[in-house]
Amino acid sequence: MTETVNSAAPEPDVPSGRPAAMPTPGPGDPRLRRLSLNQKTTERWGVQDAVAGCVAAGVEAIGLWREPVQEYGVKASAKLVADAGLRVSSLCRGGFLTAPDPDAWQRALADNRRAIDEAAELGAGCLVLVVGGLPPGSRDLPAARARVAEALDLLVPHALARNVRLALEPMHPIYTADRGVLATLGEALDLAERFPAAAVGVVADSFHVWWDPQLPAQLARAGQRIASVQLADWITPLPPDALLSRGMLGDGHIDLRGFVALADEAGYTGDIEVEIFNADVWAADGARTLATVCRRWVEYVI
Repeated sequence: MTETVNSAAPEPDVPSGRPAAMPTPGPGDPRLRRLSLNQKTTERWGVQDAVAGCVAAGVEAIGLWREPVQEYGVKASAKLVADAGLRVSSLCRGGFLTAPDPDAWQRALADNRRAIDEAAELGAGCLVLVVGGLPPGSRDLPAARARVAEALDLLVPHALARNVRLALEPMHPIYTADRGVLATLGEALDLAERFPAAAVGVVADSFHVWWDPQLPAQLARAGQRIASVQLADWITPLPPDALLSRGMLGDGHIDLRGFVALADEAGYTGDIEVEIFNADVWAADGARTLATVCRRWVEYVI
């Protein structure tokens, strides 16, 4: 069912329900210029709703996810976004490249080549790679990381041919076993730097790397290899499902303004996505969620 986009007067913030701290910025507000809505933040919105919601809210960029794009159609999604005047800041996601089984390995490579083609069709700023965790039953972390490097050797030529930048996303160590064997920005850069900067960059996601004492130095090192900046807050206590533990901007412990300043100082000038995996946020009305994002963006980010 398609959710109706509602751009009415501001409601209480999502998910806490506290009164809005300020009026909601809207279309034409220059403070929203770099804000991008990662589609996962409004989980119930398909491509049509997400595009319409961004236009109604005055958000100029969107980070798309492959599953809803495939459901709507890649070419149709590209046309819809272009006709709305939006930028595609990223496509999520490729990756999951650690399988030792030869057949599973080839399927993963084929799927990532399709993802590269989809990113090219959409004109996405990058294709985000969640590289994958340990294979079932494995305790060999170095082998899993080596498998990712091997996969990149095979995928980079196709990415270069399609003018698509692969963006390695380091993930918080709580996800090393099952989702991402690259846990720090430094690790991701060690791998990215084997390839041309136009082909492989990194994602700086506040939720995943805010804790790292080497963050300022590694962001400075990353420089032009920063392909995407994503924001969510770190809340405590963590929800029972660690995957859905990202907080709304301002609800947690991260200095989001300082985080963005470090990326800017490193030379990043692109869109900044708000990407929140949280059951309460997902359950809320999409327009309310996006209104909260816009208010919190002004209050805590810029």
